[in-house]
Amino acid sequence: MQSSYDIIVVGAGHAGCEAAAAAANMGSRVLLITMNMQTIAQMSCNPAMGGIAKGQIVREIDALGGYSGIVSDRSAIQFRMLNRSKGPAMWSPRTQNDRMMFAAEWRKMLEQTPKVDFWQDTVNALLISKDGKRVEGVVTGMGLAFHSKAVVLTNGTFLNGIIHIGEKNFSGGRTGEKAAYGITEQLVQLGFESGRMKTGTPPRLDGRSIDYTKTEIQEGDAFIDKFSYLENTSPFMGEKAKKQTPCHITYTNPQVHDILKTGFEKSPMFAGRIQGLGPRYCPSIEDKINRFSERERHQLFIEPEGWDTVEIYLNGFSTSLPEEVQLKALQLIPGLEKVKMFRPGYAIEYDYFPPTQLKLTLETQLADNLYFAGQINGTTGYEEAACQGLMAGINAHLKINEKESLVLNRYEAYIGVLIDDLVNKGTDEPYRMFTSRSEYRLLLRQDNADVRLTPISHKLGLASAERLQCVEKKTANANKIIDYFKNNSIEPSEINPFLESINSSPIHQKVRYHNVLSRPNISIPDMLRYCNHLDKNISSFDKETIEQAEILMKYEGYIERENENADKLKRLEELKLRPDFNYDAVHSLSAEAREKLKKIKPQTLGQASRISGINPSDVSILMIFMGR
Repeated sequence: MQSSYDIIVVGAGHAGCEAAAAAANMGSRVLLITMNMQTIAQMSCNPAMGGIAKGQIVREIDALGGYSGIVSDRSAIQFRMLNRSKGPAMWSPRTQNDRMMFAAEWRKMLEQTPKVDFWQDTVNALLISKDGKRVEGVVTGMGLAFHSKAVVLTNGTFLNGIIHIGEKNFSGGRTGEKAAYGITEQLVQLGFESGRMKTGTPPRLDGRSIDYTKTEIQEGDAFIDKFSYLENTSPFMGEKAKKQTPCHITYTNPQVHDILKTGFEKSPMFAGRIQGLGPRYCPSIEDKINRFSERERHQLFIEPEGWDTVEIYLNGFSTSLPEEVQLKALQLIPGLEKVKMFRPGYAIEYDYFPPTQLKLTLETQLADNLYFAGQINGTTGYEEAACQGLMAGINAHLKINEKESLVLNRYEAYIGVLIDDLVNKGTDEPYRMFTSRSEYRLLLRQDNADVRLTPISHKLGLASAERLQCVEKKTANANKIIDYFKNNSIEPSEINPFLESINSSPIHQKVRYHNVLSRPNISIPDMLRYCNHLDKNISSFDKETIEQAEILMKYEGYIERENENADKLKRLEELKLRPDFNYDAVHSLSAEAREKLKKIKPQTLGQASRISGINPSDVSILMIFMGR
């Protein structure tokens, strides 16, 4: 049995799987340690990937050479592009997934990654160098010591985890799985600050006991897209394509709320037994009816767990109330009058470490070569965890090989926004990504993640030459389409019938195709139906390329403006700050600024400008002090 590795990854959730895959694909020998080999990449909560801003993250992971997009496509049972009625900056892909297939596909991909080894065990402690400044491996529950050059901790909700259902509570990291002890206590002794957070999950239901005729059906999109930029990753393609599985919608009502309120006195949240803060944007059903008492109903999504199972996930009904209260309330919901539960919902409280203790590489400031990724950093969601794991795995490999680290800027990726927010602002509640968190969201669209990130990944050795060639071809073809639209004209007789059909002013002389496209409610596919010359020259390009060309033309001015703002930030990012910078010597800085700068130790002036409590005058003072 091998006892020494380049990198050890602790935990095989979404963060751990991406970390192990990335580091191994870059050339490191990786040991992935998990408590249970049967729960690798388990979807602990809802059986879905993507959604608002999260879908952009999955596409970014794929563009960087991660596996989440491929696995999501292969295990999808439904696809939807959210926010199509809004601008392209808001479009967000989402899949409903087969829970068991998702985990099986992830395990298969990891097992086919040559440099990944597995070990089933708990990790109780880290091996730390004699000077206390560097991690050198881990010690497991079996008393085995595994040595490594770097360690990535992706412990999820397992660190001192406590599960709450009504007045009952018991230790556990997930239902049916034990909690992990020892790591928090050791890290606190080393000087780390820790805290508690809370999350929850709804009851799982027997789909055979649901009357779907009393609910609203929610079908997948007619045109099925996917996450991965690679071809042939979707189960919906080809002759054997399966029909998408629909979801359904129902609602709570005042009677449901009244029943739920009878359990409030036994609620661990209201009784104060839970100390950690829960996710603001995914509250429990009891929290919803308490905070939004004026609302008579709340929307619930009946989501299937897979192709071949009757198990149902009731999205929107997360709860930790007593199980008998949960069932009584459920049976007052339209369509669920005779529902049976497979298991009740529960809340879980666990340890996390405020992420202001990290560098932008996700390496800890206190211990060299120790990386944190996922819920240990205070985030919530598979996608947020997966992208942190990917970045931690990449940077761990680069660090031990004495190569320059990879830090994505806010204008390059939602991944960059997420990590920048965590490190510079911290979080005292589970952090979830939204498009509104990015000031460059028109640059960070789901359609161009490959254009933004695949060239970076190719240089790292993660993205294949084939991937890079696809991106280069897509960019060149989009430019050809744009060039054609800007340099060729359309006759009034060709387009006026269409313009009149949508109450748009007709044209009276030949105009550039670009001018017509810039009008609202007009798309390239619309124009192709009416313009024969355009159809001959453009229809040979694939849908994805046409869509990207259209976005670049329609939003040209806005994109240009965001690029100008990004260039200003880029100039600040180029001004490096030394780790040993003496902020006490800059007497003009405010006391708060000095305190924050010494704690977070920003790597650039751009990073310093985004730290909570640092104002523009502090940035100007630093620039003057640096001779800029």
